[in-house]
Amino acid sequence: MHIGQLPKHQISICILASGSKGNSVYVSDGITSLLIDAGLSGAEMKKRFESRGLALENLDAVLVTHEHSDHVQGVGVLSRRYRLPVYMNPKTFHASAFKIGKLHETRTFRCGTDFTLNSFTIRPFSVSHDASDTSGFTIHFNGAKIGIATDLGIATNMVKDRLTGCDVLILEANHDPEMLITGPYSWPLKQRVKGRTGHLANFETRALLDELKHGGLAHVILAHMSETNNTPEKALNEIAPVFNESSTQVSVACQDEAGRILKI
Repeated sequence: MHIGQLPKHQISICILASGSKGNSVYVSDGITSLLIDAGLSGAEMKKRFESRGLALENLDAVLVTHEHSDHVQGVGVLSRRYRLPVYMNPKTFHASAFKIGKLHETRTFRCGTDFTLNSFTIRPFSVSHDASDTSGFTIHFNGAKIGIATDLGIATNMVKDRLTGCDVLILEANHDPEMLITGPYSWPLKQRVKGRTGHLANFETRALLDELKHGGLAHVILAHMSETNNTPEKALNEIAPVFNESSTQVSVACQDEAGRILKI
C-alpha cells in the first residue's frame, strides 16, 4: 500500500513520561517511529518501552524540544546505542552538548521551517520558555496532525496558529496558581514558573484550548503537570468543561509510568 493511502488509525502515540522528572513522547505510523525528547535514563526508557510492547530498536530518530535535563537525559545514550539521528535547532544543540555527549548523528532544523522524516512532515515552531530556543512541534501524516507544546510560559499568536486544526494535542497544564503561591517553592522559583518564560497554569491552558477546540479534535492530553503544584483532578476540573458538548477526550499524562498507546 502506498504511504499516502495508509489510514489514520495506524498512527500510535504514547506518552512515556511527562513532568519535571522526565519527558518523552513516542509517535509511530508503523513505518517511521520517533521520540520527542528522552528525559529519562537509558535503562528507564527501555523499561517504559517494553511495558507497552514497544522496541527501542525500531526507532528512527529523536527530536529535542530544548536542553533542560528533564528532556535530554537519555538522548545521548539512546543515540549512541541505537545509532539514532538527533534533530534539534542550533541553539539547543550548543546548549545541550555538555549534557548529552557525543551523538551518533546530529541533524539541525530551524523553527519555522518544515522538514521531513521518512513518512512524517515535522513543523517546528518557537515557544516562550527559559531555554536557548525551545521548540514545539506539529507532526503531519496522511491528513492527521499532532500538536506538541509542553513547556511554554505564554501562548503566543504563533503557538495558536501552529496548533490550530490538530487531531491530537499534547499540551502543558503545569500548575494551579493557588497551589503554586502557597506551596513550598522558593519565591524566585514561583516567579519563574508563573512568568512569561515559565509554564502554563491550568486556567491558561483552558483559555488556549477554548480557542483551539474544533470538531476534529479527538484527543487532548494534559502534560508536564507539576506533582507539587497541581493535581490531575484540579486540571481536569478546570479544562474538561471546555469540551462538555464535544466528543473530544481529555486525559492526563503520567510521570511515573508510560501511558496507554493512543491510536488515530
